[in-house]
Amino acid sequence: MRIATWNINSLRLRLDLLRRLTVQEGPDVICLQEIKVEDGLFPLADVMALGYPYVRFHGMKAYNGVAILSKIPFQIMDPKDWCLKGDARHAHVILGGDVELHNFYIPAGGDIPDPESNAKFAHKLQFLDELKAHFESHTKPGAAAKGKAIMVGDLNIAPLEDDVWSHKQLLSVVSHTPIEVEKLDAVQKAGQWVDAVRQITPPPIKLFSWWSYRSADWTKNDRGRRLDHIWVTPSISKRVRHATILRDMRSWTQPSDHVAVIVDID
Repeated sequence: MRIATWNINSLRLRLDLLRRLTVQEGPDVICLQEIKVEDGLFPLADVMALGYPYVRFHGMKAYNGVAILSKIPFQIMDPKDWCLKGDARHAHVILGGDVELHNFYIPAGGDIPDPESNAKFAHKLQFLDELKAHFESHTKPGAAAKGKAIMVGDLNIAPLEDDVWSHKQLLSVVSHTPIEVEKLDAVQKAGQWVDAVRQITPPPIKLFSWWSYRSADWTKNDRGRRLDHIWVTPSISKRVRHATILRDMRSWTQPSDHVAVIVDID
């Protein structure tokens, strides 16, 4: 199975880029974040025409939203309403009858890393705390109990020193602050998740999946961050054969500021 995760930053705007991704890489499952379309306007026929008959979408107008496109049959599970905000940040399915798949879009957190003065950052920290508590108490029978689970998405945190262009300069920048990294590490530990990409390409090799639109030439200074992740449970980690970040997507016409991350699992 080839699984991809991508913050597409508007599905309808970048439907042609999604088509290009499917032709070029042929993922069996694609998890999208920031689809930015309410459910009634989701381009279901266009997506299915790309070869993905199984589609789960959970969207809202202009903001957020997630979708799972699959060639593999799945059972749709109800998404949890994280932080009681109803802001369409989670899609949850059971792939092929026994592999649990979570697709998350964790809040970005604004610009100021202070929960007292920045409600967006407080929301992000609360979301991470709820994720940790959820996976600690996650004892559902079936797929999860057997350890077959995958968690993907734009987690909006670059946890390792080699996941950012400058560890020292970004320590006080939202997405790489110590408190965010600490809380994401706690989520990872709670679910016994293995970082599939870093399993294949460990530090000190630098890896990025996001480059700001603010840079006039993102290739020149390469000031990226690895915000997009694919995590798997230990039993699946033994079957991971390949992982890559499609850096060249950042140079496509009208690109998202994120690129896709792909993992191959036997």
